Amino acid sequence: MTTSTTDPSPAPAGRRSWLRDHSELGVCVMLLVLGALVLTDALTMDVDLTQRGPVGPRTVPLVVGAGLLVVAVLLAVDVMRGGRGEAETGEDVDLSEPADWRTVLLLTGVFLGSAVLIEPLGFPVAGALLFWGAAFALGSHRFDRDPLIAATVSLVAHTVFDNLLGVPLPGGPLMGVL
Repeated sequence: MTTSTTDPSPAPAGRRSWLRDHSELGVCVMLLVLGALVLTDALTMDVDLTQRGPVGPRTVPLVVGAGLLVVAVLLAVDVMRGGRGEAETGEDVDLSEPADWRTVLLLTGVFLGSAVLIEPLGFPVAGALLFWGAAFALGSHRFDRDPLIAATVSLVAHTVFDNLLGVPLPGGPLMGVL
């Protein structure tokens, strides 16, 4: 009695090879899902027709969602025709060096800290801490000028958003003084 054994490894290896060669299809799937979510959200948005102008709040999400779907389909067609994305060739990136986790963690902490402090301290103070903290985390250690630049950028951003664009940002306790 002879038993025939088939080696199951070539089939999965062939499938893995095909998936590796067409890995960009994962990006296509992500774009399709994202586009479908954006379109679904835009179409189910509760909009009062009497309060909107000629371009309502659904317009931009509909255009973005449709654009995501079109890009996903075009990318999938290109991948299936043999198109491949080019590998990054960063001039100043040494891929043999480990990641700088200290900088990543400092930036994450500064961002989360400013998100927590924006309500009690207001955008000008929290924004200044965010900009100064980001500059510090990225290597600038000029304690004489960095806080001043951060405060100026934060105040200008608050003024632009609050007064010119009409996007209310929390002013905090300093807004009575300024």
